[in-house]
Amino acid sequence: MQTVSSLVADYLEASEYEKKLSPHTIKAYRIDLRQFSEFSNDILANKEELVRYIKYLNQHFAPRTVKRKLASVSAFYHELSIAGTLEENPFDKIHVRIHSPQQLPRIISSQVVRELLQSAYSSYPGEGRQALRDIVVLELLFSTGLRVSELCSLTKETFQLDRNGLRLLINGKGRKERIIQITTPELLRLLQIYCNEYCEEIQKQGAILYNQRGRPISTQSVRRIITKYLQRTHTTCHVTPHMFRHTFATSLLEAGMDIRYIQSLLGHSSISTTQIYTHVAAERQATLLLELHPRGKMSFSL
Repeated sequence: MQTVSSLVADYLEASEYEKKLSPHTIKAYRIDLRQFSEFSNDILANKEELVRYIKYLNQHFAPRTVKRKLASVSAFYHELSIAGTLEENPFDKIHVRIHSPQQLPRIISSQVVRELLQSAYSSYPGEGRQALRDIVVLELLFSTGLRVSELCSLTKETFQLDRNGLRLLINGKGRKERIIQITTPELLRLLQIYCNEYCEEIQKQGAILYNQRGRPISTQSVRRIITKYLQRTHTTCHVTPHMFRHTFATSLLEAGMDIRYIQSLLGHSSISTTQIYTHVAAERQATLLLELHPRGKMSFSL
């Protein structure tokens, strides 16, 4: 019988070139299945060994991570079963229920966003084209709700800027395609200045955003940009690129946008994924009600 590692190699190749799964999915599968192969001593696990692996995962990882790792192994076994490599799939005899607590999205306060943007704008033109790049990174994160990987993957084909606005053609998770259109005049002027400044790199290499070495920007570079301006504003809160996406969605929901439009903008395949933002918006509504309703300014005693 083939080893698990050789079966995994064939599975990943088929996933990449035949199923056309995204690079991020392939990377996750590779990590999870290598870990499973090491645990099982490179031998296909039976039901009892899988139960032992599930116990191991639960002892060492958070519930969400356990779910992902088991989903990777389950998908692998499913393909082996379809191909006839396995006579029966041991996952069919295992009932797995992992309860993970619902984690509400963490958003960035409007004050912190304003301070970050103000700090970046203040650094231009003194710090040159790099500061201009930083402004564009922060503005796009805040104004589009893009995942950081989607931001770094923008190209001259998917970033269509003209006098009528910006049109982003996004190929997101699971290769789901969506379109985001921006028409905010101030943002469009900024992007036109940026594209004029970086036109040589954009035309030659095709990417939109670049690091100091003139290479397409990485997700780690985006995190460093955020950290840099947080430090300049002396902000102690922790901010990640994905929190801009949460802030984008929650702000639109608070402003009254239909949740299905938000679902489309974020590229969620299921409305249930988007509905988690309604809990955050509800908390914010309670705060606003406390701050703004006239009853909060009245005082009576019994």
